[in-house]
Amino acid sequence: MHFLNLGSHRLKLALPQSRDIYTDSSIICSNNTACSFCDSHPYTKGDLESAMAMRSLLSDHSHYVESFRLFLENSTEHQCMLEFIQKNLPDIISSIGNGKSTINVLSVGGGSGEIDLQILAKVQAKYPGAVIHNDVIEPSAEQIMHYQERVAKTSSLENIKFTWHKETSLEYEGRMKASKEMKKWNFIHMIQMLYYVKDIPATIKFFHSLLEPGAKLLIILVSGTSGWAKLWKKYGPHLPLNDLCLYVSSADIQEILHEAGLRYQSYELPSHMDITDCFTEGNKNGELLLDFLTETCNFSKTAPLDLKNEIVEDLKKPEYSEKKSGKYLFNNNLSAIVIES
Repeated sequence: MHFLNLGSHRLKLALPQSRDIYTDSSIICSNNTACSFCDSHPYTKGDLESAMAMRSLLSDHSHYVESFRLFLENSTEHQCMLEFIQKNLPDIISSIGNGKSTINVLSVGGGSGEIDLQILAKVQAKYPGAVIHNDVIEPSAEQIMHYQERVAKTSSLENIKFTWHKETSLEYEGRMKASKEMKKWNFIHMIQMLYYVKDIPATIKFFHSLLEPGAKLLIILVSGTSGWAKLWKKYGPHLPLNDLCLYVSSADIQEILHEAGLRYQSYELPSHMDITDCFTEGNKNGELLLDFLTETCNFSKTAPLDLKNEIVEDLKKPEYSEKKSGKYLFNNNLSAIVIES
């Protein structure tokens, strides 16, 4: 999702890639036609009217950034990804560069580069002496600037050549197909970004087609067993509609991969978010976390009371959160999916 120099692949993509667009007066459907209600939305008229009374959190950048910062402070999202990179990535990349003097890495939605540089450090350690070409697809000029600043401040990057492409994954795909020069890659990673593409199967198919023999494609996103997946499935129709197409979890990706006949391995990354403040009426931090959970700007003030009460009560239940030492820890589990070439 997102922005700022926070180093998160979720924060960096608040800029739209190719998702449905919501405005106060209409909904642009997946068929790119404006309507207030049509058969492509499997929800009741009342659902639509309720959702349109609320605004997406992504419609207010500063409010989004504030809630996202709080999410990072209250969750172990970054820690679980870094632990995966430390423990599992060396084995995953053990075959991508055998006998090669040059290794090509593609970051799809690289954000401000914090996670990217951790990945590159593992590639360097595995293949000392190899030249690494690291290309970054990122639609936000602000994030690219932060990424470049991070690179300038980081030592031991002498053998890495960076190239930034200010574009969405769809724009990159279109440019590559138009040029008819499909560059191949030894390692491609797509971290917390598949929520923001319109055609997920086609996106995976395209980037998978760019893999060299022995290469890997890494996808990280919320787990199908996470509280997020349950929340989206139950309440998606009642929340602002511009992001309905983005409610995707690892379960959906695995189904896509099965249908495509692609070989993959999946890793569960345990993570939680402390949402205890959500249950204290009027608590500012709790309200911001509710905004982040529902992707709704000022959810507590704009949501119908029955909807607000139902979500708040559900968030206390074991299928969403674990109660531990008096705190409610929301299930923020991620999944890492490694696809073979």
